[in-house]
Amino acid sequence: MPHLRAADALRLSYAQGSVTARDRAWQLEVERRRSQGSSAAFLGAAEVPWDRFARQCMLDDTARRCFEALDPATAAWVRAYVDGVNDGLAAGAARDERFARTGLAPTPWEPWVPLGIWLSTHVLFAGFPTKLWRARVARALGDGAITLFATDGPGTAGSNGWLVPGERTSTGAAIIAGDPHRFIEDPGVYQQIRLACPEFDVVGLAVPGVPGLAHFGHTGTAAWAITNAMADYQDLYVERLTRVGGPGQERVEALGPDGAVEAVARHTERLTVAGADGAPATEVEVEVLETARGPVIIDTPEQSISLRYPARVRADLGFAALPALLRARSVADIDRAVDGWAEPVNVVHAADTAGGLLHRVAGAVPLRHRDNRLRPVPAWEPAYAWRGWAPLPAEPVRGVAVMANARGIASPLGVEFAPPHRAQRIGELLSGSGDWSAGDMADVHRDTFLGSAAALLDRLPALTGLSPAAAELRGRLLGWDRHMAADSTDATVFAALRTAVVRRIAADPVLAGLAGAPTGPSVFHPWQYLLPKVGYALEGLLTTGLLPGLDRAAHLRAALEETATADAPATAWSEVHRLAPWQALHDPGARWPGLGGDHDCVNATSSVPGVTDLTSRASAARYVWDLARREDSLWAVPLGADGVTGSAHHLDQLPLWARGELVPVVTDWTLLSKESI
Repeated sequence: MPHLRAADALRLSYAQGSVTARDRAWQLEVERRRSQGSSAAFLGAAEVPWDRFARQCMLDDTARRCFEALDPATAAWVRAYVDGVNDGLAAGAARDERFARTGLAPTPWEPWVPLGIWLSTHVLFAGFPTKLWRARVARALGDGAITLFATDGPGTAGSNGWLVPGERTSTGAAIIAGDPHRFIEDPGVYQQIRLACPEFDVVGLAVPGVPGLAHFGHTGTAAWAITNAMADYQDLYVERLTRVGGPGQERVEALGPDGAVEAVARHTERLTVAGADGAPATEVEVEVLETARGPVIIDTPEQSISLRYPARVRADLGFAALPALLRARSVADIDRAVDGWAEPVNVVHAADTAGGLLHRVAGAVPLRHRDNRLRPVPAWEPAYAWRGWAPLPAEPVRGVAVMANARGIASPLGVEFAPPHRAQRIGELLSGSGDWSAGDMADVHRDTFLGSAAALLDRLPALTGLSPAAAELRGRLLGWDRHMAADSTDATVFAALRTAVVRRIAADPVLAGLAGAPTGPSVFHPWQYLLPKVGYALEGLLTTGLLPGLDRAAHLRAALEETATADAPATAWSEVHRLAPWQALHDPGARWPGLGGDHDCVNATSSVPGVTDLTSRASAARYVWDLARREDSLWAVPLGADGVTGSAHHLDQLPLWARGELVPVVTDWTLLSKESI
């Protein structure tokens, strides 16, 4: 893990950029190219849908605008980081054979690239494509069913976080702990790092390609952490576009509010696409349109839809908060810093050594019509215009504060939230003691109780007419402790039953109007498939009155019989529930571990119910910040500190992470090996 020390903040930012480029050059270049919409030039045709979206969404241009709007001090700090990246890229690329394999040669970064990486990482974070799905649900089942598949049933997004005040700890000082749940990537999406200069000395988790420590940090006297607030802050507008003029003089117009005809900004760009198996590269033309609402991200004969998002509207990503967080000495400092935060919208926990505590929402959420949050709305109707910015909730910390993406402090800002199971379970676990220590937190992190199992299991006793094998299986599952433990065979059987139920409900004629293949750009398709939607919303679908024609008992009975007659071997859950991380270049020789947990466990290793038991979303890092003694803090990431395949520190934390273990945060410089850069 890099521990960096420099004479001032600018030299330190340079060092952070340089060491990140040496350790993670491949990752940085992949993320830079994704933000610019040029990843297909070395990764091939599979990346064209993303590159097309990045160009149409104008991510790189938005990042440039946000950088140009920065205050001079923050801009200089970001520039110093980029200078470090540029000086370290060549050495980093020389360490990683993926550059030679793909023919990728690093080129100098522009100063706004860190903002582009941040934006491309989070532009889909709030899930605006769900609005396309809801519109489809309304067409098939009526407006009353528009939130039928809301993720207050098993959800896909989220993180855990908890703040234990000093009166509940063994030291009398607060503890902040948790874990962000993201797609697990190789290299990892979080980088353990320490940043020290005369102004500050901070340990935390950085996003490679972005200076500072945006999400998780400990300054010695204060610490902070975040989770996704599940706020809705991006809108889709149905546009009425008209093309006028002859060849070479074509222009595009849009119907604006109150019937006004508006000019649409238009230009074309070209994507380079690497050929497969030695074939020459090709080019794809992309038309880029922007209305007064925002960039047009869907333009087909059937529909044209623009995206309005705060960073584009305000030319602000909240980057001025990043150096301010590094300098924070108290909760009040952290509170002031995140006042300027923009995107994504987060719930923040913070504590300091003087006993200060903080629980608030930070970010930019527009005020607008309720329908904007639910589905695409007509651009020509003035009722759907943005009307300023919503006030952000904060509340005092009374007892243990838990943030796990469930309804709570951020409820006024969103539509769909994670189910309450993780938040409730964390609260239950922490209520069992009044003298918690940092070392105790790992037991909370790795808890595998599956609260959402009740929705299915509690309906089994009422089933009649079962075969002896199905009745025996029912008895076995009703006696199960509902822990998705790595070595549990009952967990595997439960998952098989859940899969059978999900598939049968998805195939029911009542949902036939939603069963077709997704339409529109493929980058939005993951939000459009019926089967995973049923899997994630299973709790609600088992209880809703909106589908009177759905015979749930028949589906449960048939699924139980199917599972009972499958004659599956006694397989531990970790044998089928294996990690499957995303890699820009697939490594066929990689071997990934089996895991305990499931999507609604505190140990949230998310599979896609009804589709696969493999997990690609899990804890992208785990942390415990001790406000009594920073050196008693703990952390772990899924892979390791180094992004180069085969290096000593590429996967050295993987076995610990898979078991739910944590490693100490080292703060004593005498225990570190010095390497000057």
